[in-house]
Amino acid sequence: MAYIPAIYDSPEGLPAFSGSMRYTPTLTIGNGKFRKLRKFDIMPKYLRYFYLLLLFIAALSASAQPIKITTIGKGWANNSVNAVIFRKNSLVTFKGIQYAAYYDSAQFVILAKRQSGANSWQTTRTQYKGDAADAHKDICIMVDDAGYLHVVWGHHNQPLNYAMGIAPGSLTLSAKMPMTGANESHVTYPEFYKLSKGGLLFLYRDGASGNGNLVINRYNTGTKKWTQIQSNLIDGEGKRNAYWQMAVDKQGIIHLSWVWRESPDVVSNHDMCYACSKDGGITWEKSTGEKYKLPINAANAEYAAIIPQKSELINQTSMCTDDAGHPFIAAYWRDSGQAVPQYHIVYNTNGKWRSKSLGFRKTAFSLSGGGTKSIPISRPQILAWQRGKATAAALIFRDAERSNRVSVSVNYNLATDNWRTMDLKPASVGQWEPTYDTELWKGKKVLDLFVQNVTQVDGEGKANTTPQAAQVWEWKPGKQ
Repeated sequence: MAYIPAIYDSPEGLPAFSGSMRYTPTLTIGNGKFRKLRKFDIMPKYLRYFYLLLLFIAALSASAQPIKITTIGKGWANNSVNAVIFRKNSLVTFKGIQYAAYYDSAQFVILAKRQSGANSWQTTRTQYKGDAADAHKDICIMVDDAGYLHVVWGHHNQPLNYAMGIAPGSLTLSAKMPMTGANESHVTYPEFYKLSKGGLLFLYRDGASGNGNLVINRYNTGTKKWTQIQSNLIDGEGKRNAYWQMAVDKQGIIHLSWVWRESPDVVSNHDMCYACSKDGGITWEKSTGEKYKLPINAANAEYAAIIPQKSELINQTSMCTDDAGHPFIAAYWRDSGQAVPQYHIVYNTNGKWRSKSLGFRKTAFSLSGGGTKSIPISRPQILAWQRGKATAAALIFRDAERSNRVSVSVNYNLATDNWRTMDLKPASVGQWEPTYDTELWKGKKVLDLFVQNVTQVDGEGKANTTPQAAQVWEWKPGKQ
């Protein structure tokens, strides 16, 4: 199925139709000067409106790219476990085959694959179940350079649940196995990342909220072995822990950012920090090139943005890089003196970190407490790419202000504040958060989103919702 997204902001160069339009025989153009009347100025009013309507429709057609929707199957929807933002990945493409994973209504791990862009999927119910009633316990997948599927599931301070496909391209999984055997008894927030020069990274938190460390394992495709390259990259020193997001650029540089949390209460989130690695995760440095003495802690970290506690700062959002390797971090928080949390982009230009608020939200809310929260907006995904000499960006999100639809806000030149927001389809997706096929985006600049209408009861509650369709929505940014 294909849908044309609806754009609600006025296209550049056209008036917003928010009131009556009045024209007079003489037109002031500023500083007391007048210009000669044009044909448009003396055109009958109904023709002027018709002309502007045609221009408006033409602009919408150029801006709104049709989306293609395919359904994989029906999945668990009693909470947001299939649709949390920290699924790295929910979808992944390798050599023209796209893979997907989700929990079904009986909490079994479902794996699926198709030819990229095809309408039909091959699905397999694996032998493994997860405690889907806890929205932390998501499923993450990645494919290595030999074509083997790697799968983890069911973690919230749990021993590692990890298996591989039994052959390249296979959806049949091996028996559960360790990775390295070290620091694998209290795993939370597992994530896979693919390195540009081959191999995989696997990140997870060892320990509890407010008191945990970041562990990194690296997979060698040739030897089929994992090595633990960092047992404590970011040290909470027994007082706090880091909630991170990562991106790997085309040059193979690993970019890492994180917020600190002082306790299990989300209200204690603060600040945004940064580090990068140019050797596959062994050594780390600041954006200035200064080498970190490991482990990184609150005292020696580079601070990309200073954000106090109690600012409604959310943890675990997203980051990306543009084609030149510049990092972009997306999050939301409430600026000092403001009542409404806004989406922000944090980025580095000319050696200086900057923060830009998108500023379009109108509704206040407050974050507090532990567990998975029911929040009126999703955590955002951020994408950036080169468009001529300019850098373009897209923010993907869900907001109750927009009836909980899948929304995209696009800026085709980040040197301006010209953000255009559209809904990809006029249907609610509940408490969905965006995840996407990172490898397909890197290779073809096609955004495939995993989408499911889910319910999230505050504080790790469970709803009584019928199974909902697990879908892939394909969108391509317009050529503005």
